[in-house]
Amino acid sequence: MDMQLLDILVCPVTKGPLKYDKEKQELISTSARLSYPVRDGIPVMLEDEARTLSEEEYEKYKAM
Repeated sequence: MDMQLLDILVCPVTKGPLKYDKEKQELISTSARLSYPVRDGIPVMLEDEARTLSEEEYEKYKAM
């Protein structure tokens, strides 16, 4: 994942900032409580492809 790309990407739902979880290969939107997959280094920024964060995950990422 290109970190310069992360600086310009925003959540397509809320237009808020994203956090990158390298281990899970996901972009996290705490404002939308969604996680977008990164496949082969390419972020998939479609709401239909995103998964909802669990309460535990939300708290973890919110604190980052």
